[in-house]
Amino acid sequence: MASSTPITKESPPPVDFLHHPWTRAALPFANGGLAGMTATAVIQPVDMIKVRLQLAGEGARTGPKPSAFGVTRDIVASGKVRDLYTGLSAGLLRQAVYTTARLGFFDTFSKALTKRAEDANRKVTFGERAGAGLLAGGVAAMIGNPADLALIRMQSDGLKSPEKRAHYRSVIDALFRISKGEGVGALWAGAFPTVVRAMALNLGQLAFFAESKSQLKQHTSLSQQNQTFAASGIAGFFASFLSLPFDFIKTRLQKQQKDPKTGQLPYKGLLDCARKVAKEEGWLRFYRGFGTYYVRIAPHAMVTLIVADYLNILTK
Repeated sequence: MASSTPITKESPPPVDFLHHPWTRAALPFANGGLAGMTATAVIQPVDMIKVRLQLAGEGARTGPKPSAFGVTRDIVASGKVRDLYTGLSAGLLRQAVYTTARLGFFDTFSKALTKRAEDANRKVTFGERAGAGLLAGGVAAMIGNPADLALIRMQSDGLKSPEKRAHYRSVIDALFRISKGEGVGALWAGAFPTVVRAMALNLGQLAFFAESKSQLKQHTSLSQQNQTFAASGIAGFFASFLSLPFDFIKTRLQKQQKDPKTGQLPYKGLLDCARKVAKEEGWLRFYRGFGTYYVRIAPHAMVTLIVADYLNILTK
């Protein structure tokens, strides 16, 4: 009688960590955060100058008009070159939270939209890309507002007289002292304009980048690398133009603190700040530092996208 050997099913090969479903879902967020932090380390001095330009001449329509070169010269002359990196820890934390969320959510939303479009045998529309950018930017900005506020406080601290400066040691120190002295709710000061600014910036940056790259691929013979650079420049302009007024108001609201005598804040909210700035300083004040802002946004977008693409290739 012949012996029969039991037939056993071969077990599927084990899935390595990099290709585990949970890892694949988390990678867009991790790659986005690392890319944003890399870009911030490069662009931080420009951001510092942009904030100082926005806060200069607050409440006055006339007076000297500072330039990016003049602000840079004053910072270096009054301290050290490394002062240009004031608030870097807050900037890195902001990117670790904000850019991780916005690029991760945008990638997740885009993949869902692409699948739906393929099922319907059509292409993803600009309106769908815009909606994904707006939603991703809004959610990410709300999550990242405390780090953003700490960054503004640290960068504006040097504008105060020496006896009034807080001398924050790090972003953790700033977050702890602000929440202890002003309440945890103060960490979300300026959250509304921050969310609106992020939605406008994401609309300009991510939606216009994706659309520009699609159009350049279809209508030009540029290489993939040149398409990325060109699309980043286009997206950087629209991101700057659409978001700068909200960024300006956000900076003013996050920098403000209660008057020691009256206990009142200079601005009650987004609309009150916009009204007072327009009345006391003129409408063009909202676009002060546009060149500096663009120089910050466009390279930041390019570095972020290039690093993110490289990380996506490494983690395929």
